[in-house]
Amino acid sequence: MRAAMAEAEVGDAWYGDDPTANRLQELAAERLGTQAALYVPTGTMANQIALALHVRTNGHLVACSSASHVATTELMTAAALSGIGFRTVETGRRGWIDAAQASDLLEPDSFYDVEVVDLLSVENTAGGTGGRVMPLAELRAVRAVAAGAGVPVHLDGARLFNAAAAAGVDAAEFAHEADTVMFCVSKGLGAPIGSLLCGPADLMPEARRLSILFGGAWRQAGITAAAGILALERGTERLHEDHERARRLAEGVAERLPGSIDLDQVETNMVFVDTEAVGLDMLETIDRLGALGVGVTHTGNGVRMVTHVDVSDDDVQIALDAWASLAEDPTSGHVGVAKEG
Repeated sequence: MRAAMAEAEVGDAWYGDDPTANRLQELAAERLGTQAALYVPTGTMANQIALALHVRTNGHLVACSSASHVATTELMTAAALSGIGFRTVETGRRGWIDAAQASDLLEPDSFYDVEVVDLLSVENTAGGTGGRVMPLAELRAVRAVAAGAGVPVHLDGARLFNAAAAAGVDAAEFAHEADTVMFCVSKGLGAPIGSLLCGPADLMPEARRLSILFGGAWRQAGITAAAGILALERGTERLHEDHERARRLAEGVAERLPGSIDLDQVETNMVFVDTEAVGLDMLETIDRLGALGVGVTHTGNGVRMVTHVDVSDDDVQIALDAWASLAEDPTSGHVGVAKEG
């Protein structure tokens, strides 16, 4: 990737004449079966452009799961940039909405005529609940409900190719059930930066305008787009390896700390460990694992681990040895010595 970045042919993406960025956009649209795509720096920016495209005016709502990225991490961003509010529903441990919930979310506010829903947003995989996969049949059912209500669908597919790999379907089949879809070439696909917003060609001029307003005008975008092309061409084929490593990691931690992991939640490349359930302090756990060379992040009442292209089998073993150290001495504030792995 670094070699490709160094050799990339570049122009100015603000003016649409960066050939490498344009090639990435064409490739993304081709892979997802959409008419066009726009390359932007982050998934949040791609989502926010999509929300602004579909929500007609300030004060209108986006309907989604309460655990979704747009309604949690991006909540204030949507309010600040576009005056967008949210109507949400609890989706429990699965993280994605079903057709019945979509129907409830899109029920008109016939009594007060105040709450107007302009968009239904779905997420696949559902990152807030451990990377769970929304099945294609469920997405189709939700799309049918939205179509009946005359409301478009946006798919936050930051890890869409992980969902496709786990479900054994083409990512384009998921994309077909949405009016707009976002995915990241970073994360599991391995590029250092970048996301693509894909959809109809007639939406892209306004999407591009919004990207400039939101601070996403690229100059020599081809330098990073070159990495995105490699990620999209090669990164999708190896995602099953990340899923297998996540499963091994989850089973190993569950064996060392029974009750810490619900293995049914581990469907893709994320592992959520409930430290509270096994008497471990979350922040101390993060510090102790970090001192043993294992980086994790906090989530809810525990920690999150994610496998990706830079995590090897040996790295998984190092992580398991670190967790074994904590399991052997769960109350110690002192970090032990990691075993060779």
